[in-house]
Amino acid sequence: MKVAIALLACLGLVAAASFHKQHEVKIADKSFLGMQKFLFEIVYRVEDPLMFEEYIKLGKAFDFKEPNYTHFDKYMKAFFEAYKVHALLPKGEFFGAAVMSHAKQARGLFNFFYYAKDWETFMHNVAWARMHVNEGMFVYALTLAVIHREDFHGLMLPSIYEIFPQFFFNSKFVYEAEKFDYEMWMKMTMYEKEYMDVYYKNHAHGYGYGNMYQSGDYMYMKDFKMWQWWKLMGLGEHWYSEDKYILRENIYEFNQDSKWLSMMKDVKVWWMPVDYTRDLNMYNEESKLSYFTEDLGWNSYWYYLNMDYSFFLDGTTFDLKNDRRGEWWLYNVHQLLSRYYMERLSHGFGAIPEFSWYHQIEMGYDPQMIYYNGIGYSYRKNYYEMETYGNFEMLDKITSFMKRIQTIVDMGYYKTMDGHMIDLRKPESIEYIGNMMQGNVDAMDKMFFQFWYMLAHMYFADVDFHQMEVYPNVMLNFETMMRDPMYYMFYKSIVQVYFQFMHYLPKYTKEQLLMPGVSMKHVEVSELTTYFDLVDFDVTNMLNDKMVFHDGKFVWDKSLYARQMRLNHKPFTYTYTIESDKVEKVVVRAFLGPKFDEFGKMISLTENRMNFMEIDEFFYELKAGTNMIKRNSNEFYWTVKDRTTYTELYYYLMMAFDGKYDFPLDISEPHCGFPDRLVLPMGWKKGMPMQMFFMVMPYSAPTHEQFSTFDYTYSCGIGSGARFVDNMPFGYPFDREIDEYEFFVPNMYFKDVKIYHADTMEPYYKYKGYSNYGHFDYTFFSDYYTKYFKY
Repeated sequence: MKVAIALLACLGLVAAASFHKQHEVKIADKSFLGMQKFLFEIVYRVEDPLMFEEYIKLGKAFDFKEPNYTHFDKYMKAFFEAYKVHALLPKGEFFGAAVMSHAKQARGLFNFFYYAKDWETFMHNVAWARMHVNEGMFVYALTLAVIHREDFHGLMLPSIYEIFPQFFFNSKFVYEAEKFDYEMWMKMTMYEKEYMDVYYKNHAHGYGYGNMYQSGDYMYMKDFKMWQWWKLMGLGEHWYSEDKYILRENIYEFNQDSKWLSMMKDVKVWWMPVDYTRDLNMYNEESKLSYFTEDLGWNSYWYYLNMDYSFFLDGTTFDLKNDRRGEWWLYNVHQLLSRYYMERLSHGFGAIPEFSWYHQIEMGYDPQMIYYNGIGYSYRKNYYEMETYGNFEMLDKITSFMKRIQTIVDMGYYKTMDGHMIDLRKPESIEYIGNMMQGNVDAMDKMFFQFWYMLAHMYFADVDFHQMEVYPNVMLNFETMMRDPMYYMFYKSIVQVYFQFMHYLPKYTKEQLLMPGVSMKHVEVSELTTYFDLVDFDVTNMLNDKMVFHDGKFVWDKSLYARQMRLNHKPFTYTYTIESDKVEKVVVRAFLGPKFDEFGKMISLTENRMNFMEIDEFFYELKAGTNMIKRNSNEFYWTVKDRTTYTELYYYLMMAFDGKYDFPLDISEPHCGFPDRLVLPMGWKKGMPMQMFFMVMPYSAPTHEQFSTFDYTYSCGIGSGARFVDNMPFGYPFDREIDEYEFFVPNMYFKDVKIYHADTMEPYYKYKGYSNYGHFDYTFFSDYYTKYFKY
């Protein structure tokens, strides 16, 4: 399994491999395995009653004794008081991390987990909370604790989409999964399904389908979506079972491993096709982007970013100031919007629409999702008038904040309540702006700035100030909000404050950008091709089946997987030719950006700088003379491949428990990585014109030096100051406005590129005489991927 060791930054902020020491792989001891086993089992089917007898005994009481904690604060006391008077959010109710009343209770529970003096106290509290606390709040607080406790480095939880698959799949799939009954499935007569709109026999005539073309014995619907692969396979929209392997990018590293094959041979595995295309009801044109906006990796990245830098974690206690947490959060928002804009361009859509509280939101959104308590998520109709609904007092507070922050940026200074003056004309002051825009506890003058962000999301969901029981809404949780097109409109207004701040900073001069004696002569970029590939996501937590215990030991003998198409790209490389007149330490940055707008008009660099996404950054020591540096897309260290599934990790763990496997402490893939497969927008079959920008610059040591024992796999560098390669502003040199007479220097290089899109299904539906219907054809996909896409 490939494990990232070097610290590199997603969407561009990356640390150099040479800075980090590659450790010998450490093997988990029995104590660590016991802790990991507890974490895996405590979140198994978290919405169902706890079935592990040993944990039920552990969770008989919660430890509220102050001496058993390293710190005891008002939030812990408030949680205890709410528990005593039965005022905690009930189990089964919707939990929203952006709901003020929910967040306060979650903060108290997290503090009990985080400040527990020892593992025993922590374990007792977690077991109790698993049985008595709201499921969503429990997972939220537990995830925060596992990420941020320094003594938990190496421990992991399943991915959020494996703990709560309901937050990532539509209700149709959830209903199918939750009513799946193994015993009934075994008794049903499985019959071959023939789809007349796909397979056409010679003896059958006169079906009268429109919008089709015929090729021999084969018919294909022109408006068929390429990611609805299951229709071409002749499969129904129900579970099916085959004695085959799990699909994901790195499966080739597993399905030839004897230990992996041995441990998985007794697991009964079922798959069900999943479709994000909303083809039955195209709500609006934004539905065409649902394969992207509903991607599990895309949504979970935003979730984990907001767990790493949660708005209620203060920078002093958790050392988040070392990571420039405000600037980092705000820059991530900018980069995510840049990536989304490029995906829009690949479909001919234009700029992200402007957001206004007082004008109609043209694009509505129907999540087609259901919470685990059976209540469906709220939807927003097309042409929704925001100011017509909701709490006007809340709306006034939100809009007043936005006007206030814009005024502060324009004035260039801020005077706090205690009379302290903050200069907002310094580049480093972006940290203050980022903290205010996130509404985190490090924001200056908390009483003015801290809660605006939360109030905005509550207003979107029609939630009152102190409301406790609320209806499910995607805008109230980080793992669901990026599905809604309004998210990008609203966050665009946040990013506009970022660029408003940058407007007042002086433009970079030629002398500042120039690196004397160093010239980037050429960059050769290989072909950039995207395609839709198949992946399986572990949804076993939705399994509706009794749990089996043998001699008190849990037997995990069945797994359910959601199989779907998702965007990916072929591996690509670029080769730098850099000349230097001396030996010098440098940092090389690479950006991807659009070339033309939706009308085919070239975008000026002055305007286009806001649309570039940083995809790579690395440290290098140049030698005197010509330097040839080859970079592969697999080396973007802050991007990650598919994670090992919940089922597999549990089996690895139990094999180690039985002494049959050495469980490495770095088996966990980093939770903070951006999906490698989403680096490139979809592109066009004929090639979508884009451009890449490369720059080499002198190495500037970061303020907080990376420590030699740092391991990205364990901690992602959160709070250590070890996340970033140098001390330059995020997004440099596109962070400030551009004077095109001063900008271009020899150590920069622009490259025109095209992004091609390959139709994965095209060879399949053009193939005549195919008769292998009724099951998933592993041979076709294995051969096709091996020939075209396997590196």
